[in-house]
Amino acid sequence: MSDTDVQAFARAWQAGWNSHDLDRILAHYSDDVLFHSLKARAVTGSGEICGKAALRAYWAQALVAQPDLLFTVEDVFAGHEMMVITYRNHHRVLAAETLYFGLDGLVNRAAACHAE
Repeated sequence: MSDTDVQAFARAWQAGWNSHDLDRILAHYSDDVLFHSLKARAVTGSGEICGKAALRAYWAQALVAQPDLLFTVEDVFAGHEMMVITYRNHHRVLAAETLYFGLDGLVNRAAACHAE
């Protein structure tokens, strides 16, 4: 991905999350996405979520639990067929999402890490 592409993706990713519209958020992800997160483990019992339907269910719970959720992108890093977005949430907690893209341009693997 070019620097322009990752910047555009990060803006769209932030806007999707800040809209709280699950369809808009999930539009970036493939049907067979694999997502890793310690926060998911606390909610679902597993730190690994397989598939868009399961990710939708997890994120729907997160949005209901945090109606004031807001992400502010801090920085964006481009890599080969992947990128990292660092951001702060509405509580100013720093987090990073590592996103890997398939040939279709959709995220097929992702991991979220949060500062505690």
